[in-house]
Parts: sequence; structure tokens; C-alpha cells
Amino acid sequence: MSPLGRRQGDRRYLNLECYDLDVAFRKAMGPLSPYQDREWFALFFPNSDPFGSELRSRLGWAVIRAINDGLPNFQVRRLEGMGFRPFLRLEELTPDVALIQALKERWDPECHAFLFPWGHMVPTLEDVVRITGLRVDGQTVTGTTYTSYQDPVDRLLELEVRGERSSLVGRTVLQASLGVASARHRTGEEQAEYLARLTEDTRAVLAEEEGATADRDLRRFLILVIRKLILGTRGDPVSCRCLPLLEDLTQVGSYAWGAALLAHLFDSLGTSSRETGVAGFFPLLQVWAYYHLPSLRRGVARRRGVVPLLQRWRFCRDERSLRRQVTLIHDAMDTIPFGHVQWTPYVGEDDATQPWVERGRPYFGRDIWLHCFNTVVPLHHRLVAQTLGLYQAVVEFPTRQRSWERPGRSFRGIQQVTDWTVREVVSEAVSDEEYYRAYARRYGAQVYRGTRRPLDPEGRIASLEGVLHSTIQQRDDLQAMVDQLCWLTDPTVFLLQRGELERTQQMVGGASSSREDPGRSVLEGQLAAAAARAEDALAQLREREQELRTALARMTALEAEMAELRLRPEAVEVARWRQEAEAAARRP
Repeated sequence: MSPLGRRQGDRRYLNLECYDLDVAFRKAMGPLSPYQDREWFALFFPNSDPFGSELRSRLGWAVIRAINDGLPNFQVRRLEGMGFRPFLRLEELTPDVALIQALKERWDPECHAFLFPWGHMVPTLEDVVRITGLRVDGQTVTGTTYTSYQDPVDRLLELEVRGERSSLVGRTVLQASLGVASARHRTGEEQAEYLARLTEDTRAVLAEEEGATADRDLRRFLILVIRKLILGTRGDPVSCRCLPLLEDLTQVGSYAWGAALLAHLFDSLGTSSRETGVAGFFPLLQVWAYYHLPSLRRGVARRRGVVPLLQRWRFCRDERSLRRQVTLIHDAMDTIPFGHVQWTPYVGEDDATQPWVERGRPYFGRDIWLHCFNTVVPLHHRLVAQTLGLYQAVVEFPTRQRSWERPGRSFRGIQQVTDWTVREVVSEAVSDEEYYRAYARRYGAQVYRGTRRPLDPEGRIASLEGVLHSTIQQRDDLQAMVDQLCWLTDPTVFLLQRGELERTQQMVGGASSSREDPGRSVLEGQLAAAAARAEDALAQLREREQELRTALARMTALEAEMAELRLRPEAVEVARWRQEAEAAARRP
């Protein structure tokens, strides 16, 4: 007897049978995107949310903030000398789980970048510095991996690891050693009262004078900060793999903890989009999206002028289901006008109030390798030259050397096949057109994750939109040039400039001549000719822009008609399956 016959009265089981058959059929026809799989699951299980538990954060922000407030003044000064004070001043940011999930589904582990219709995008070291205040210059966060960490943990922290060959210490044990024996809220306790109670408990146990005990306390606190915030993990235990770097407390501030944060985050994004939990400092991604993709309107500015920039934002709470939010975010990303993407959102920032930005500036705009212990991942800044105010040139899209290899995890022979050179990003391109065409050829429909995906299976609409956006940029640049040339050729402007020059010569004791300058007519002729050529080129660009708009509208309409024709038989088939399943469920 078939499973269908054994459980005729179980409607959910029947739905699952149909769902599995449908998924098997669609996988035979082609791979399912996370969006498509989610939509078909919702079709059969309208009251279920298969991804409702994704990306649960385990950042112990409140506990760390309370312990930090309870530190003695001399410990606060030591942390400030290490460069952690801007980061520790950050206030907790409510996680935008839907936004993080949507970004994770667009991550390409081959080139370590997000794939959008308008091209690659990736958080850079400048984003890390400005948003978190952590250092990105200095020594790499790496070192020796030990078989057992019991000896350094016992010697430096006076705690015990969970096993003989383990680097893990219980989180509750570590927090209790810092005075927080219980991090639970009491009945009726407000958040301010809760934090004040934890802070008082911390002050009661921490050493108040410098010495070996104070060093031990500081190492315990740093382990908690590094492993639960900067390099956050999904599990509850706290890893002590970074403990050897904390043995000499005078050297802790020399490490590039911000670069390690980015490497750890990249490695976490490379995991399956269906894996629950999130590893890494996800608020960086949230605020990065708030600045670069303001059209999504997922964040609300709350305090202007404060630094680091993470403190300027709060999450705009959305009461809709997670599945619905992710779907809407993907649809919005698929249709954002290219001109609404903010490639250089930090222009005009007062860097004088952010000394950590100046220290890290030599590492901005470079292709560089990011280190986080055994994880080494590349930052391909050349894929996002537009963040430097440059046109994006066509580049060789990075791929894995072995199809099964997970980037950042395999190290056998890496020293022979890897180019470790740090390169400054330059671009000689005069437009983004060729890049957009090459990008569409390389990724096609992968740039879509929402309902627009079946409308443009080859990425032709994205390519046309990119070329149109590049043409508009060229038009605006040329319009500015024409305006400048017309201003220079204006006789009134020329006379004003000439009079200003004569007055300047008289002030410095020079002799001015009232005779006609023979070079004036030549210069005016050259400027007029240049202005005429620029106006002709501008007219041609406007004609091309109109042609591209017409072609884009025609292509979009054609793809919509083709998609509707393709979906009609599928919709009929699904309706038939549902009717058969319901009929089988009603049978006695």
C-alpha cells in the first residue's frame, strides 16, 4: 500500500506528498531558487513559515554592555588604548532578520560579493571602520591552532575548557567569572533596572587595582567581546582560540580586529542560506544596507552626527511574517533604479571626529586578503570600483579553483597557487557599459531573487538597464562640461575675468595693456568649437538614451508576455494536483 493510502486522513501529509512531487519535477526541469522553493512551499502550506527561525542572533550585547559599564576606570583606559572604546560605546541594534536573510541569499561565495541587477556590491574595510570603529590596519588576526587549550585557559583565565581537546568555555561560566551569575530578567524588571543590576554585580567581583587579577579580568572580558560580538558564533559556548593573542595585553591593540570581523562575516555568508542562526557581527550588514540601499527603507535615522555610524540608526520594525518580508525585499531589490544605489554614501563625513578612519585609510580601495585565524578570504575591491568614484571596468570574475571547494576553508597548497599581492584598485574605463554587458552574460537570471526572475531568465533586462544608467551618467557628465564651456565663452564672463586679472596686475605693480590681446580671439574660437562638439555629443547621447528606454520597455513587456504563457500550464497543473489531494483527503 502506498503512503498516500496509509494516511488518507492526514491532509498535511497529502500536501507534503504533492509538494515533494512538485519539487522533484521542478528540480528535474531546472534548479529552484530559494525564492521559488519558498513560494511553492507556501502554496501547499499557507499557514506555515519554513524559514521563520532563520538567522537567530546570539549576540550577548546587553550582558557585555552591563559588564563594560562596571569596569574600573583604569580598565576603561586600557581598553581605550587598545582601540575598543568606540566599538564598546555602540548601542544594541535590533536585528533585521529579513534583510540579513535576503542579503545572504544574494551572496556569491565564488567572488565574495552580493549579486544585484546593477552589479556586484560588497562591504569594504571603509564600511567596517566607519560603522563599527574597529581597527582594520595592523597585524593580522592569526596564529597557531593548539590541540588543547586547557593549559592557556587555566593559566590566563583560571577556567576550564569543556573537553580535553576543546577550546570552548561555557558562556555562563565565563559570565559568572565576571560577576553575572544569571543573565535572566526578573519578573516585572525594566531593561534599565536589569542593566543596572548586572553592572552592580560586576563591580562587586572585579579587581579594583592593577595587577595579575586585573589582567585576568580583562582577558575574560575581551574573550567575551571578541567571541560573542566581533567574531560572534551561533553556538552558546565561547571559543578561546584567540586567547594566545591576549597573553601580552600591550599588543592586543595592534591587531586588525575589524578586518577579522569582515573575514568572519564573509565566511558565514558563504554557508547555506537555509542554515539557521547567524555567525558574525550582522549589524554591519544592516547599517551597510541602510547607507547603500536607502530605497529599501529598512532603517530609520535617529541621531545625526554621532560616531561610529552604527549609532545613527534603528531598525524600522515590520510586523509582517518573515517569509513575506524576505519576498518583498527581494522584489524591491530587483526593481531599484540603478541611480538610487548609493555607491559613495560617506562623502561629506567629518573624518576629524573619527581618528580610526584616518589610520585605516591606506587600506581603503585595495584588493586585499582578510585573515581570521584559519579563515583567509579575499576582498575583491576591483569589483566595486564605483565606491571609489570610478567607472567600473570589465574584470575577470573570480571563480573557485575546485567546484567542491568552500572558499576560505581549504589551505593545502594555497601558498603555491595564491597571489598574495595587495593591489590598489584603478580603472581606466570611461563608462560602465561593457561591465554591465559582461555581468549580464556571466550571471543572467542569478541577479534576481524575487518575482521578476522568470521575466528575465538571461539577464537581458538588467543589461539594458545598466547600459541606460551608464548612458545617463555620461549625459550628466557631458551636460556639466557643456555648461562650463558655455560659461567660459560668455563675453561678459570673459570681460569680468580680464578686469580681475588687470586689477591683480596693478596691485602687484605690473603694467597692464589696453591693447587687444591677440590670443583672445583664438581662445574664444577654441572654446566655442569645443562647446559645439560637446553639444553635438550631448544630443547624440540623448537620442541613444531614448532608444534604450524604448528598447527596455519593449523587452520588459515581451518577457512578461512570455512568462505568462509559460506559467499558464503550470498553474493549471498545480490546481489539478490540489484538487486530487483534497479529493483523496475526503475519501473514507
